[in-house]
Amino acid sequence: MKFMIKVFFVLAVAMALIISIGAVMPREEEDESEQPSSSTSSLEGMGRFLREKNNPRQGLTCNKNPRICRAKGSPGPDCCKKKCVNVSTDRLNCGMCGQKCKYNEICCKGKCVNPSSNKKHCGRCNNGCKKGSSCALGICSYA
Repeated sequence: MKFMIKVFFVLAVAMALIISIGAVMPREEEDESEQPSSSTSSLEGMGRFLREKNNPRQGLTCNKNPRICRAKGSPGPDCCKKKCVNVSTDRLNCGMCGQKCKYNEICCKGKCVNPSSNKKHCGRCNNGCKKGSSCALGICSYA
């Protein structure tokens, strides 16, 4: 009886795994003409409406209309390389467009800082250590 329960459990887990993989994998288009062109590849995953040719919002990019970056739901108010970003927090555009932070740094208030050792941004942005304590491994007064 225990063997049957184990087999049933393994089959249930396998089916759940197959269903979840099938839901995540993109479906291939049968007709190549229906696939989005290279100019709309940035809209992939955004749904059918944004890929349609008659969509009035499709041609809008922030380099032509920077006000769209200030719209509700936008990733940030600044426009860098046709994308809306927040230069005060974006690691790839920290402080200004194209200014990249190093691997171990984060962008806090437009400056690249190392959260492992920075007393004003210990572990995360704006997490200052108390006076007299130090920041080690992203924790104030670790040792």
